[in-house]
Amino acid sequence: MLMYLAAAAPKPENPYGLMEALEQGGTIAWTVFLILCAMSVGTFYVLFTKLIEQQKVINQGKKVRATFWRAGSLKEASAKLEKNSAYKQIVDDGIKAQEEHSKLKDPVEAHDWLHGSLARSEAAINSSLGGGLAFLATVGSTSPFIGLFGTVIGIYRALIKIGAAGQASIDAVAGPVGEALIMTALGLAVAVPAVLAYNFLQRRNKSIAEQLNGFTVDLLAYLVSDGAVKPTVGPAPAAPVAKPAVAPTKA
Repeated sequence: MLMYLAAAAPKPENPYGLMEALEQGGTIAWTVFLILCAMSVGTFYVLFTKLIEQQKVINQGKKVRATFWRAGSLKEASAKLEKNSAYKQIVDDGIKAQEEHSKLKDPVEAHDWLHGSLARSEAAINSSLGGGLAFLATVGSTSPFIGLFGTVIGIYRALIKIGAAGQASIDAVAGPVGEALIMTALGLAVAVPAVLAYNFLQRRNKSIAEQLNGFTVDLLAYLVSDGAVKPTVGPAPAAPVAKPAVAPTKA
């Protein structure tokens, strides 16, 4: 009977939870909390959008290595690429630069002109891939200090209560100190994912940049040699063999 009554009795509310700490902290605590929440949401938004963007470029690179150099001409190969492909942008810029070279009045070597055009196109793609990483770096470096600001305010409020009460009792300082520790934890909880996401995306961008640079070098050699120099490609993938139709058996 006693066990039943103990189980049925309502559990006492926790006076030192997150919401209680924010209510005690007032406007400053709520402001710090909302800023950290916005930073956290922005971090995961940048992470997932950049992962999708990077994966698209990686898949485009695999397709280029498998089929691009098998085409009869550069324009034919470019037409087979996706419309908004990063590799198509480099190829189209290379073709455009080759066509514009003959219109130059001041003589410039074709190699230098094409190299500059392709490098500019490659840099634009790398810059686009790097978009959003500055936000992650900012969140990773500033969110602990924002949380620390909330911590300082909580400790300050605890000291005020101690001074008003004349003694450092647990009841007087538990709320403000708990609020201060929660703000510190929130700042770290926002900063750690941002730093991890920044390093992860930066490493993937570096790998993509290396692949783009290798493709640009091959494309430059192809353009300045009028197609005589191009990467060695393996045999084309074999077409699937159709299974022979099975003749119906007579009963």
